[in-house]
Amino acid sequence: MRERNQQELRRDIWEGCRLAVLVYTPMCGTCAVAKKMLEIVGHMLQEDIIVQSNINTIPDLVQEYRISSVPALLLFNGESSEPKVIYKMESVQNLLEQIRGVCR
Repeated sequence: MRERNQQELRRDIWEGCRLAVLVYTPMCGTCAVAKKMLEIVGHMLQEDIIVQSNINTIPDLVQEYRISSVPALLLFNGESSEPKVIYKMESVQNLLEQIRGVCR
């Protein structure tokens, strides 16, 4: 999973890229579990659309999208700059369905 900073994410969103962005903090155990699940999901997808960003390096985006906790998964469909935000990482299957549903 590629690490993206605030400038890179803004450019990707502006260019209309379809993205699933895991927002995490390095010392968060739940974030580590979410990352493992998303790595599995990434192997099941045809495209390389899952990226990650440390919440401490994207303060403007955190405020703009009102991210209230981590882990958070921001799903961008490439048409709108307003993401679907998921906080509950239920299962690999659920995450796969959520990402496929938004990022087609």
